[in-house]
Amino acid sequence: MVSQKVTINNPQGLHMRPAGVFAKGMAKFDSDVAINFNGKATNGKSLLNIIGACIKCGSEVEIQCDGADEEEALKTAIEMIESGLGE
Repeated sequence: MVSQKVTINNPQGLHMRPAGVFAKGMAKFDSDVAINFNGKATNGKSLLNIIGACIKCGSEVEIQCDGADEEEALKTAIEMIESGLGE
């Protein structure tokens, strides 16, 4: 298992579109992907779970990946978040 903390920089947080971009990007990996926020782990491959976590701009989250391609999944997740998820 690998993990890294990152700050959400999208002005509206992880609302529908960026959450969808993230979930779709993580779906191609075999590893489990979790977004830890406010003491709760959210499935990083589930659009509805990400939206339900109510992650706002400026929030620090921990991305946690566990599985065969965990290193690549974590690297991709961090790059996607830092690039603003297309916004």
